[in-house]
Amino acid sequence: MTVVEVSVAGSPRRGVLSRLVSRLGGGAVQVGLALVALFWLVPVLGLLVASLREESANTASGWWTVLTAPAELTLTNYADLVHNSTVLRSFLNTVYIAVPATVLVVVIAALAAYGLAWIEFPGRLWLTTLVVGLLVLPVQVALIPGAKLFGALGLFGTITGVVLFHVAFGLPFAIFLLRNFFAGIPRDLVEAARMDGAREWVVLRRVVLPIAKPAIASLTIFQFLWVWNDLLVALVFADQDSAPITVALRAQLRQFGTNIDLLSTGAFLSMVVPLAVFLLFQRYFVQGVLAGSTK
Repeated sequence: MTVVEVSVAGSPRRGVLSRLVSRLGGGAVQVGLALVALFWLVPVLGLLVASLREESANTASGWWTVLTAPAELTLTNYADLVHNSTVLRSFLNTVYIAVPATVLVVVIAALAAYGLAWIEFPGRLWLTTLVVGLLVLPVQVALIPGAKLFGALGLFGTITGVVLFHVAFGLPFAIFLLRNFFAGIPRDLVEAARMDGAREWVVLRRVVLPIAKPAIASLTIFQFLWVWNDLLVALVFADQDSAPITVALRAQLRQFGTNIDLLSTGAFLSMVVPLAVFLLFQRYFVQGVLAGSTK
C-alpha cells in the first residue's frame, strides 16, 4: 500500500490592515479609545455644569470647582430661560427652519436621485456632472446674489427665505449621495418590479426607498445638523423675528461675556435637539456609513 504524504500549507500571511484591525480589538486599545472619547466630552460636560451654575459662580471660578461644591448646581438658569421671549422665539424659529429644510432636501433629492440612477433620458450624464460640479460651489459666493433675489421676491428676512437657501445648497450633496446609493441597488430588483407592471413611483416607494433607509437616515442627520448649527446664512437672510438660536445667542453676548449663565444654558439646549436626532437615527446612520465598505 502506498502512503501519500499531504503537506498542509500554512495560513496565508495577513495584511497590514487585518493585523491592525485585530490589534484594535484588544482591551488596552479599547480603554485608550474610551479615554479619548471622555477627553472630547470634557467641553460638553463643562457647558452643562456652567449652565447649572449662577452667573456669580461662573465668574468667580471654573466649572470644575463644582466637584468640591456640588451645592452650586441649580436650575435657576433654565427657569430664567423659559421666561426669555427672545431665546424661546429663536428656538422655535430654528425648528421652523431646520425641519422643512431637511424634509424638502430628502424628498427632492430622493426623487432626483432615482431619476438620475434608473431612468434613461437625454442629458442624464451631463446633469449628473452638473450636480457633482455644484458640490464645490462655496456658500459665500451665493450670499449676495441670493439676498438680491430674495429681496426682489419679498422673501428677504423671512423664515421661508432661509429655508429655500438651505434647500438650494443642500440638494447637490443630497442628490450625489442618494444617487450613488440607488445606483448600487441590484438591477434585477428594479427590473422585476417593472416587469410586474409597477410604475416608477411604485418602484421608488416599494423597492428602492426601503433598501435605501441607511443612506436616507445618514442624509437626514447631516442636513439637519448643518441647518440647525448654521450661523452665516441666518445672519444674512434672517431678521430679528426670524432669527434662529445661533443668531439669538450671538446677539446676547455682552462685553467680557458676563452673561455666561444665559449663553451656556441656551447653547446646551440647542445641542440637545441635534443629539436626540442623531441617537434616533444612529442605527441607520452606522449602516449607511458601512454600506459601501463591503460588497
